Amino acid sequence: MSSGRGLDPYRAQTSRVPQAPQPANLADILERVLDKGIVIAGDIQINLLDIELLTIKLRLLVASVDKAKEMGIDWWEGDPQLTNRARELEEENQDLRQRLERLESRMGIEAGDDEG
Repeated sequence: MSSGRGLDPYRAQTSRVPQAPQPANLADILERVLDKGIVIAGDIQINLLDIELLTIKLRLLVASVDKAKEMGIDWWEGDPQLTNRARELEEENQDLRQRLERLESRMGIEAGDDEG
């Protein structure tokens, strides 16, 4: 038989106090959200006497750029306001307007006329 001072494997297992989960810091939570992505969706409806006056549908996706591209979302790449091409496109647009005005003046068409 074992004495009270020896190691009893059953007693050793039951005497352990389970460790409390460590609180996650903000950086860990943010990393997890950006890595996995999170969708927040909600609808706001304003009714007056069963008549729908206003409906706002909110859809929010929070994810890293890499995760968004992985999901097929890359609208910011083609938006000229969010790229370096915005100024270039503005200049090109102005140049085309000037060329159009010159062509219209040569043909005797006033700007905005639908003759063609």
